[in-house]
Amino acid sequence: MLRTRLLPARPARPDISPQLGLLCVLLCPGSLFGADTEQDLNSQTDDFETMVVTATGASGSLLDLAGNTTRIDGEVMELNRPTHPSELLQRVPGAWINRGSGQESLPAIRSPVLTGAGSCGAFLVAENGFPIRPAGFCNVNQLFEINLEQADAVEVVRGPGSSLYGSNAMHGLVNVFTGEPGATSRLSLEAGQDNYWRASADVGNDNFRALINLLDDGGWRDQESVKQAKINLGYAPDLANDNAFIAFAATRLDQQTAGYIYGYDAYKDPELSSQNLNPEAYRQADAQRLSGRWTHPLAEGAELEGGMIIRRSNMEFLQHYLPGKPLERNGQHSIQGGLAWHTPVHEMQLTLGLDLELAAGFLWEYQESPIEQGSDYLIATRPAGKHYDYDVGSRMASPYLQVQQALNQRTTISFGLRLESLFYDYDNKMLDGNTDQDGQPCGYDGCLYTRPADRTDHFSNLAPKLGLSHQLDDRHQVYVSANRGFRAPQATELYRLQSQQDIADLDSEILDALELGYRSLGSSHYLELVGYYMNKRNTIYRDNEGFNISNAQSRHYGLELDYQKHLTESWKLGLSGSWARHLYASDYQASQGEEIVSGNEMDGAPRVLANARLSWHGSRGTETELEWQHVGAYFLDASNGPAYPGHDVLNLRLRQELGERWSFGLRLSNLTDSAYAERADFAFGNYRYFPGRGRTLYADITYTPSQRQAGRTR
Repeated sequence: MLRTRLLPARPARPDISPQLGLLCVLLCPGSLFGADTEQDLNSQTDDFETMVVTATGASGSLLDLAGNTTRIDGEVMELNRPTHPSELLQRVPGAWINRGSGQESLPAIRSPVLTGAGSCGAFLVAENGFPIRPAGFCNVNQLFEINLEQADAVEVVRGPGSSLYGSNAMHGLVNVFTGEPGATSRLSLEAGQDNYWRASADVGNDNFRALINLLDDGGWRDQESVKQAKINLGYAPDLANDNAFIAFAATRLDQQTAGYIYGYDAYKDPELSSQNLNPEAYRQADAQRLSGRWTHPLAEGAELEGGMIIRRSNMEFLQHYLPGKPLERNGQHSIQGGLAWHTPVHEMQLTLGLDLELAAGFLWEYQESPIEQGSDYLIATRPAGKHYDYDVGSRMASPYLQVQQALNQRTTISFGLRLESLFYDYDNKMLDGNTDQDGQPCGYDGCLYTRPADRTDHFSNLAPKLGLSHQLDDRHQVYVSANRGFRAPQATELYRLQSQQDIADLDSEILDALELGYRSLGSSHYLELVGYYMNKRNTIYRDNEGFNISNAQSRHYGLELDYQKHLTESWKLGLSGSWARHLYASDYQASQGEEIVSGNEMDGAPRVLANARLSWHGSRGTETELEWQHVGAYFLDASNGPAYPGHDVLNLRLRQELGERWSFGLRLSNLTDSAYAERADFAFGNYRYFPGRGRTLYADITYTPSQRQAGRTR
């Protein structure tokens, strides 16, 4: 917890031109990846001397890190001004945030797009180092609970997190830094097409900071809209020897949701794309978090660190994407605290820590009326009425250690170990068993919904981490790491059962990862090349008929590129991309649902993701950026039959200073007005899509009475 210290179908394979382009980028020699020239070294500042925090918990240079981290800083935020997390995180290699309706999202980091009850548990989302949700109570749309729009920086770790992070830091970790005090004042007003308005304020001094973000988006599809409010408060008291930071965050979302459109290539039809076939769908959510951290110096360079976070969240939404469109309400309140001791021992840095957590959550699901259209089986097995109504309490304890040992001046070995025990106490508030709410059995082989009797469950996981980093010289590094990530079953997987399940016979998901990387950091360039292989077991998937598949296996391997280069004093190039294979590694055939064959590619898993940015910084306060986003072809179900061909989208951004106090910005999304799908799917016998928005213009004006001074190092 304490991490804030200082494809078309198989016969017609996807177009290989993007793969060849990425391969050329990786392999072609020459000035693009060459060493800095003397002129470069003289004319550029140390712009790429990036310090990162998330991976190790302490601020340090990327050249000392035995692992990957992508950092997106405040300057990128200022130009990008994202309307959705996908617009910002798409520049992270190997990351793909599927955009649903409004502020909804499905994340993928070194993974396919995961769906179903526990899909969100594969990724840990943190704010200032604290997980925003307790273990076992994730939400796949949890990115909208963070004020990403006004963040100071975002760091993304791909693959398993370090021993500092426990359950859910498996496929990746997103850590958002926000609210750090510093002398600042800024007001901004933004407008866009389709009745889009956003207002924000950033006010503070050396000890206090307040962020406010208000959004009213009329939506581009019929009867679609988003109203959202976010607030962050940060306070850093002046202490003689200690450091402390207290933060409060709150969000509120009121969204009228637009559902899928149906039919092969429906997203190419402008009329269909703007339609909303589910005008009754909505999502309402709110979340609050109060956190504090404190560090106290000890003798001989040691340090004691403590932290605590109190969290609450509630959500209500219509599951428009399921037959019967049941209504769901869920929520949690929790408290997490921890203590860590950091001490140098000769050439070694040692961290010993303990995290403790208590949480309570609930889930309620209700279908208002019987299904009127669909197969006899579908109608008979999804009855109207209440499906689930339960409470779950949990408690977690997790000791951990982390060691960094310098073998010589250029080589460092790191080792980490985390033991985590998670206990659940489940209370069913309905009739037990596989019936409707009144105890009547369903036809065929029973109701889809099964409610287990009251029970307790316990899961323990031990996760080792090992890394070796070697600096070839002052600017070049190679590293290798072997990490284990894990995810205890989520409460919804254990107690929101389906037909033919009396209890959920589940083990924790385990992901073993091997990573090899090369990093070059010069005064005018930054390059990171990474190769990885991951093996995952005890996996839970949801197939295209809505059935859960448990105890599955998968394999994941790929190459990733992160590159930035000052071409001249004014021009800058950024490239990020990945080539990956995500494969089923086990067979599955059930009486219902689809067949899964080992060796098939996982659905929702493009082989190629790429992002390129060309920016120009003028001498009169002008900044422009042209961005190309590529999503490769991917299959839509486990048979590797239905497929989405991929897409390319261009975005253009401009920011102009108007003296010392004022600035304005223009952003043109989807510059060429391409027809594409944010998400493509094949389920219940239908192609279905969340269509991408057409060409859209946004304009903003910002008033800055005083320039923000740098906050304290975290």
